[in-house]
Amino acid sequence: MAAHSPEHRYGVEIEWTGNTGGGTADYRSYSRDHDVRIPGKPTLLGSADPAFRGDAARWNPEDLLVASLSECHMLWFLALAAQQGVVVTAYRDRAEGLMVTEADGAGQFTEVVLRPEVTVADASMAAKADALHATAHAKCFIARSMNFPVRHEATTAIAG
Repeated sequence: MAAHSPEHRYGVEIEWTGNTGGGTADYRSYSRDHDVRIPGKPTLLGSADPAFRGDAARWNPEDLLVASLSECHMLWFLALAAQQGVVVTAYRDRAEGLMVTEADGAGQFTEVVLRPEVTVADASMAAKADALHATAHAKCFIARSMNFPVRHEATTAIAG
């Protein structure tokens, strides 16, 4: 078994593909399209949010931030459930982030709400499953790195 390393590095390459011929001659003259590459993984097609002249069919940084929080919480929750003997048979989250912008164009997220819908194999597991969300939140690397609240409005159902 490999030794535990306290540091993990993540390399990402971003390449702007939106030069429509005149570069950034003015704010409306270029596309926000870009590629997000990580060696060995499929390329993500990125852009800005449509509110900022981006392509709605492509991933934007705001989408990916909310997705990262949701995905991190889910992965911790599933690991904790397995460790605690809670059999999860389905998991879905309908997460939502709120970002506000200022008059000068700057802005920030003010909160993200995760809404995990968890299904467990047996009614005896429901209370423990509900309690695991707090631990998953406390351990999630992404949530721990945010400077805004990440809230949870979880529900638990019983399979069958």
